[in-house]
Amino acid sequence: MTKLVHRPREDAEFDFILGRSKVPVLAYFTGAWPKAIEPCRVMDVVVGDIAAAYTGRLTVVRTDITRCPATTERYGITGAPSCLLLKEGATVAHGTGPMTIDEVRQFLDGHL
Repeated sequence: MTKLVHRPREDAEFDFILGRSKVPVLAYFTGAWPKAIEPCRVMDVVVGDIAAAYTGRLTVVRTDITRCPATTERYGITGAPSCLLLKEGATVAHGTGPMTIDEVRQFLDGHL
């Protein structure tokens, strides 16, 4: 995961990042339970590549479901990996499950 991807350690840090972003936010939710580990590892690479490709146009936040339970609940996240595209804190797109880089680009380009 590159330094271009924010990794909040708690809900307040997620909110701080979201509040400071001047561009849309891709919030990628990850989990550490057995069925989520491998799909989330794959998505880590994809999300890192997206962060590099969309530098300046997108803030990317990798959010651990167990570290940010209030954020997870607020956005209705029920599984990992999941991605939300947020504009001014509001959800404009939601995707669940592992995605290829092309699928994430389509997810973003339809809403940026």
